[in-house]
Amino acid sequence: MDATASLSLSSAMDHPSSHPAFWSLVQGRRSIRRYRDRPVPRALLEAVLQAATWAPSAHNRQPWRFCVVTDPALKERLSRAMAARWQADLAADGWPPDRIARRVAISHARLTAAPALILLALSMADMDRYPDERRAQAEWTMAVQSTALAGQNLLLAAHHYGLGACWMCAPLFVPQVVAQVLDLPSDWEPQALITLGFPAEERSSERAPLESRVLWREPPPSLDGEPPLPNIGPDPDPP
Repeated sequence: MDATASLSLSSAMDHPSSHPAFWSLVQGRRSIRRYRDRPVPRALLEAVLQAATWAPSAHNRQPWRFCVVTDPALKERLSRAMAARWQADLAADGWPPDRIARRVAISHARLTAAPALILLALSMADMDRYPDERRAQAEWTMAVQSTALAGQNLLLAAHHYGLGACWMCAPLFVPQVVAQVLDLPSDWEPQALITLGFPAEERSSERAPLESRVLWREPPPSLDGEPPLPNIGPDPDPP
């Protein structure tokens, strides 16, 4: 191991104190649902969108698409159209009307009070095409994953710039409604709505212990207690 690699490993092992800016960004981001009555400047919106586009993507096809909504009238129409379908679904599930009304009112307030909404969508226009359903489904899932990675970049950028944001999955349940209200291109598939604004609340959160979410598959230790060195030889099949 060279000196640079050793230094990097040493620094990583004593996080987050050795990299406070990075860990403050990652651990400080929260889902913020209440915002100040203050518009988000266009330059800030463009900055978080620019950060989103630097996410990794399958084949580097960048299937993400964004629709930014700041028009209060359009936010109102979108919320009411989504709510109408949601109310019908909840009623079919047997929810009592008063409970449905409360849930819908909360969602409506979050959408309409946010200074900006950013719809995340995907497009399969540039993705690979397969004749069989198995591979076609895998390719579509790769586009979903790529779009979600862009959304994470956007959320971290928003936090970096002092904005609050919250990911809402509601468009997954009413994609046609969202596409119609926002007049989206026909190949755009709505995935999520991100509410965005200057935060009017502070939130805290915890994470489950790392060991409860990770499985390690490591080589057995050598006789002297040290892990064996990998057998690195010439590439039998060079590119």
